[in-house]
Amino acid sequence: MTQQTSLWFSPSFGLATTLAGLSLSLIYTFISLPTRRRKKVEGDLTKLIGQTPILRINSLSQITGCEIWGKCEFLNPGGSVKDRVALKIIREAERQGSISPHASPKWKIFEGTSGSTGISLALVARALGYETEIVLPDDTAHEKIELIEKMGGTVIKVRPVSIVHASHYVNLARQRALDYKPTDESGQTVSRGFFLNQFDNLINSQAHYESTGPEIWEQTGGQIDVFVSGAGTGGTMAGVGSYLRYQKPELDIILADPLGSGLFHKVKEGVMYSSTEAEGKRRRHQVDTIVEGIGLNRSTQNFEKALPQINDAIQVTDQEAIKMSRYLVIHDGLFIGSSAAVNLVACVKLAKRSNSKLKIVTILCDGGQRHLSKFWNDDYLKRIGIDTIVEDDFNLLEYL
Repeated sequence: MTQQTSLWFSPSFGLATTLAGLSLSLIYTFISLPTRRRKKVEGDLTKLIGQTPILRINSLSQITGCEIWGKCEFLNPGGSVKDRVALKIIREAERQGSISPHASPKWKIFEGTSGSTGISLALVARALGYETEIVLPDDTAHEKIELIEKMGGTVIKVRPVSIVHASHYVNLARQRALDYKPTDESGQTVSRGFFLNQFDNLINSQAHYESTGPEIWEQTGGQIDVFVSGAGTGGTMAGVGSYLRYQKPELDIILADPLGSGLFHKVKEGVMYSSTEAEGKRRRHQVDTIVEGIGLNRSTQNFEKALPQINDAIQVTDQEAIKMSRYLVIHDGLFIGSSAAVNLVACVKLAKRSNSKLKIVTILCDGGQRHLSKFWNDDYLKRIGIDTIVEDDFNLLEYL
């Protein structure tokens, strides 16, 4: 069966709408490909999570001489790799008897996130019979907030502050889960709040050890030299890294980190902050970057689990990520989000400094359609001094 798609452009809607249409076109096209290998009618939405295809990034592979492959996690129902985490943590909580979709009053699941986990959680929880409340920084791209609300989630926006502050989005979500005690039919208050805790809940990394890692190994036939990934919670890097390293001990694991995050320094120097980020010089925001979803200025239990496996870290600037994203639209028709762009910049930088023809796999975390107001908004980027122009003859390899 062929999926018919169309692209259109209207001056009244502009580039953002056109790119959103392009993203949907790509998603529909990829889903119709046999790489999904779904040969039966599935019983519910959660059965569509995982088994995402791996795509050779032709332009990057050609200019570097290495094989650069991306696992298309933006093809999950919620549009990101976080679908796996939301589903696994909920199912494990059900297995342990911590929550149930049949309880009355209903359980509500709380989480603090910069966006993508909130979208995945709102979608997955709704499919499984739960309510959700998402606490996030008020500078999160507004389309992420709208998606969560359209999927039935309640959104609480807070000012970006340090993790030590009680009003930090993670701490507030945890407290609101503890405080959520609706009244049952007898008039008694009952605890019905469950905190997902993606940053420190090791079920996060377990989800990737049990699904994402094995899928990558099978899809590549074990022919992989390097795994490159950014880290937000650290769950993907810990889970996928552990599985691939178990299968192939000599495999390298490389952290891709946006400028402003402390994780790069944690890997390279053993401390979280550079000299410019010492006490008294810290930036106001958690991570001073337009990249959302990866980068952090604190360590988490999931990242601590990943840390011993990481061989090296590569730092990526906002400008480099922007150039990469525009380059891929021109040369591959790929419309990716900011985290995926950072991952691919790191892949190219790694390939440039290698004398071998490496086979590199990374995660294409999410698509560009949830980044239209910031990462894909040229007017906004120009106002903050970021150049977005990439001509057809732009030499990406030389630029990076």
